[in-house]
Amino acid sequence: MRDILVINTSVSGEDSVSRLLVADLLIALTRLNPDIRVTERDLGAEPIPHLTTDTVAGVRAMPATHAEQESRRLSDRLLAELRAADTVLIGAPMYNFGPPTALCAWFDHVLRAGETFSYSETGPQGLLTGRRAIVIESRGGLYSEGPGQAVDFQEPYLRHLLGFMGITDVTFIRAEKIGFGPGARDEAIADAREQIARTVERLHGPVY
Repeated sequence: MRDILVINTSVSGEDSVSRLLVADLLIALTRLNPDIRVTERDLGAEPIPHLTTDTVAGVRAMPATHAEQESRRLSDRLLAELRAADTVLIGAPMYNFGPPTALCAWFDHVLRAGETFSYSETGPQGLLTGRRAIVIESRGGLYSEGPGQAVDFQEPYLRHLLGFMGITDVTFIRAEKIGFGPGARDEAIADAREQIARTVERLHGPVY
């Protein structure tokens, strides 16, 4: 693990659980390897624009207008950040049972045919193999099991789109039931930190 792309998506600022846990994991990883190069993109504080009629050709066709060319340049920058990383660390709160729309907009700009995936006679092929992703999910309720699992449109979406690009080594760290009160929030953070410790140990060995 040498190059990490960190993508934060929460709009909650300092109150964000996903941001807190992303910072915890990043500290643990850099403590083990101070030479890690980190690129950070904060989609919560500085969202990238959603594709529109005026800009979509910049990603999905040949750009011609100024707006389309600007869209292509943004897509190219985001792709360069993604390609340079061997690990993608995503902080993703659940909003309305799914990921933040800012994260969806990021995917819209990096999912480009011939760049991150291709089509063949056997179907789509992801082109960004050899990378891993760690996704930290913060959720107000319980969605990893029980009745809430049926309305979890966050984790399956993220797993599928990452896999579509060829990133199939994906670890999900969940902080759930944070909306059940301060005690439940603290317990969720503590549990997620245990998941973080296990993930770091799996990737780098025991931390002393």
